[in-house]
Amino acid sequence: MENLRKVMAMAIVMLFLYACSTVPLTGRKQLSLISDDQVNQSAAQSYTQLLSDPKTTVIKNTSDAERVKRVGAQLAAAIERYLQQTGYGNRYQFKWEFNLIKSNEVNAWCMPGGKVAVYSGIMPITKDDASLATVMGHEIGHAIARHSAERISQQLAVQAGGGIAGVATSGQSSATQAIVSQLYGVGGNLALLKYSRSQESEADRLGLTFMAMAGYDPHNAIAFWQRMAALGKNGTPEFLSTHPTDQTRINDIEAHMSEAMRYYKK
Repeated sequence: MENLRKVMAMAIVMLFLYACSTVPLTGRKQLSLISDDQVNQSAAQSYTQLLSDPKTTVIKNTSDAERVKRVGAQLAAAIERYLQQTGYGNRYQFKWEFNLIKSNEVNAWCMPGGKVAVYSGIMPITKDDASLATVMGHEIGHAIARHSAERISQQLAVQAGGGIAGVATSGQSSATQAIVSQLYGVGGNLALLKYSRSQESEADRLGLTFMAMAGYDPHNAIAFWQRMAALGKNGTPEFLSTHPTDQTRINDIEAHMSEAMRYYKK
């Protein structure tokens, strides 16, 4: 029995060594027990379900809706170029969508595969395209860093227990769909996945660089987050519920500013 436990422990260690992926730009290693195709397909189904729900109102043909699509398209094009240039192009097969959803919530999100939604409640705070790019770049950062897939992998690992090796080699489509539905609260419930603070910080770093790649001065991010911090004093918005403290976030953004500015061209 002792030998069996040692063999199982070795198998788990080997699995974790090989079942890893690398986050673009940051270089962080993360657990990856699920394919991007699986999680992207499940997310796309959830996105379609949410947008078609009678409780969801998608705003179209307004200046704000056009802003969301225009800024989103610029970010997507810049990110695609970066991924191709750095050898990640084949890994990310995103089918981008950008929609403005009617809601008083101060929130936005990006599902795996590039499915983006911005809530109308955050638009007055964005004020300009650069601030909107700050929000969308941050949320897209979560998708590029595969934070959802990482969370799903962690949950699959916990659920599998001693049989973790089997999870990595077998089809998990039904389990994946169940976890994605749970994480994203589809079916009219607009509550989205809450990431860890370390993932939020990584998304800040990625988003700062992505907005710079798209031609938006990353210095604008500081003013936006300061406005969000002021708003949070009257009750924390959903968008900030698991984020680092306001000052920590701004300090981190300032620390990564020189990195982002290397990609900025007016």
